[in-house]
Amino acid sequence: MATHRRPRQPGRARATVFTAAAAAAVALTAGAAAQAAPGAPAAPSRPAERPAEQPPERPAEQDVKRQVDQLYTQAEAATERYNGARESLRRLRSESAALQGQVARGRDALNRMLADLSQVAGAQYRSGGLDPTVQLMLSSDPAGYLDRATALDRVSVRQAEMLHEVATRQRALDQRRAEAGAKLAELERVRLALAHDKQTVQQRLGRARALLSTLSAEQRARLAADDARAAHERATRGTGRIDLGDVPAPDGRAATAVAAATGALGSPYFYGATGPRAFDCSGLMYWAWSQAGVTLPRTSQGQAFAGRRVSLADARPGDLVIYYGDMHHVGMYVGGGTIIHAPYPGARVRYESARAMPIAAVVRV
Repeated sequence: MATHRRPRQPGRARATVFTAAAAAAVALTAGAAAQAAPGAPAAPSRPAERPAEQPPERPAEQDVKRQVDQLYTQAEAATERYNGARESLRRLRSESAALQGQVARGRDALNRMLADLSQVAGAQYRSGGLDPTVQLMLSSDPAGYLDRATALDRVSVRQAEMLHEVATRQRALDQRRAEAGAKLAELERVRLALAHDKQTVQQRLGRARALLSTLSAEQRARLAADDARAAHERATRGTGRIDLGDVPAPDGRAATAVAAATGALGSPYFYGATGPRAFDCSGLMYWAWSQAGVTLPRTSQGQAFAGRRVSLADARPGDLVIYYGDMHHVGMYVGGGTIIHAPYPGARVRYESARAMPIAAVVRV
């Protein structure tokens, strides 16, 4: 865009030059006269004027962009750790509740068995005061006594079985209690990790906002526009038009996931979000595939193992493209060497060249 400037007025320029030259000549003449008159009183010295305070210079836009990009990268890695910790917390809470339920039910069953065992033992004690032979000799009804003795033997066998069952249940209950205690301890560790990762994300994003605030609104808008334009140029290869090619998705589920992801174009990035109005990088993949009835792992690291690996040359629409060595970013391949992804805070879901970042894996769900 051309910039129009008002032309200088020649007369004014010449007058300015002449005035400056005349002032310099007068100053030189006065200095020479002062040196030529020895004994003339020296002119009173004037205190040096303090230079006017200059407003602090704004940092260079590209330097701010470099630092902000680094902070966003750190924030995104922490976001994926946060997402993983949050999923672990949800799973551990469910498992801990199930184990505590098992402990409660096991304790109730054990108490009932102990009560039954006590009753059997009491009955046996009450009927077992005399030697069985003596009881038979003194019995007025030997046949009835023999029936009772046979029943008592059966009770003893049942008592032994109950004792064995009680011991088995007690061991199982102790094991469940130990497992529940370990789950609760792990739950607390994950809860602390979750809080730490959330704080890390917020700190990195806060520092990025502080850096951006050192720029003017015009500079910030220019950086955002330049970044979006550069991404569009990479995705279109400078043609100005998105060409996703004609390679179809491998199946109907992948086609549905691609349609969902492309329908989210323009949605804002927000850490920890899984749609439908805002997303982080793995949240967009999680949501898009859920529209096809597929539940992906919540994090980009988990999504890296959600299917079989393929090469980028063999990628099909719907495949997940995992980026960086620690796999902290993910996008969805949509064809023509292009992905769709949620880039970073402040940016919106957009197309990007699949090769714009270092690829760690391509995964077919």
